[in-house]
Amino acid sequence: MLLIISACSNKEDQRSTSKEEANQQEEEIVAVEVDGKIVFPLTGLAVQEGELDQRPVAVMINNHPNARPQSGLHKADVVYEALAEGNITRFLAIFQSEIPDVIGPVRSAREYYVDLSKGFNALYINHGWSPSAKEKLEAGEAEYLNGLFYDGTLFWRADHRKAPHNSYISNENIAKGAEFNHFEMTAKVEPYEFLTEEEVVNLKGEQANKFVIKYDNSQTWHAAYEYNQTKHSYRRYSGNEQTVDLESEEPITLSNILVVEMDHNLIDDYGRRGIDLTSGGKAILLQNGLKQDVEWENIDGRILPVNNGEIVKFVPGRTWINIVPNIEDTFSIQS
Repeated sequence: MLLIISACSNKEDQRSTSKEEANQQEEEIVAVEVDGKIVFPLTGLAVQEGELDQRPVAVMINNHPNARPQSGLHKADVVYEALAEGNITRFLAIFQSEIPDVIGPVRSAREYYVDLSKGFNALYINHGWSPSAKEKLEAGEAEYLNGLFYDGTLFWRADHRKAPHNSYISNENIAKGAEFNHFEMTAKVEPYEFLTEEEVVNLKGEQANKFVIKYDNSQTWHAAYEYNQTKHSYRRYSGNEQTVDLESEEPITLSNILVVEMDHNLIDDYGRRGIDLTSGGKAILLQNGLKQDVEWENIDGRILPVNNGEIVKFVPGRTWINIVPNIEDTFSIQS
């Protein structure tokens, strides 16, 4: 009898604890408002559909010419672009307000991309890994789904492209993989700070409607941006081709481009890099057709623009962060 009473009491305590934890999590999910509207935490755009407490998903996306145009990249809230090997850049796309039906081509992990994903407590999606990224992920620094283990199940190979440029995953399969691995897919998402409409109108800076970031002398590796005064957004180009979605042909439209200078070094004979994500340094922030010279800092795992010790707020919309070895050598305004 005592054993039965004790077991019942323990079950009641567990139910009570679970209920308290659920209530605590609900209390932690705070709606962010900009201009009186409830907005998504990483875009500052008004919530129409989607969930405020959707856990971010960070996907390694291929940027080799044979992988263009990509799928789903236009729906990323934040994209980090950085060099992988040689002059080839790779994207870490952070999805929170929308998770596309198709995402890819998915590519392999590098340690600095893993570290960048941790600033969002994101579920990390990759297909393959470098030795240092493997070490980080297997040590539990981030929860992940790796196509090496789910090729042909959660990930599939598209027949219109050749490996390694043909690995894809879907929103549905990400959810299946998360459930199978008992990964939580709701979370309190720490918001960015956003400008109000009045603050956007009053932005100051040097006019810069067109500019280019050169990761190499070849235009194949140029990331070019053009500001549309009517639509108040930037469009992106690679190798003189506009960056659009493969399936819908919808262009990528951005409100903020942050160019950050970070120290790069080679770490192996294969040409893999290490990138200093923590020291801070020179940066350029482009918003509303204007250029501001700022600094960058790593604040709780996120790369943010800073001026005189204060975080510079983003214009509501999607953000692209270009990581470069040297701003003076890579960034130029075009006439």
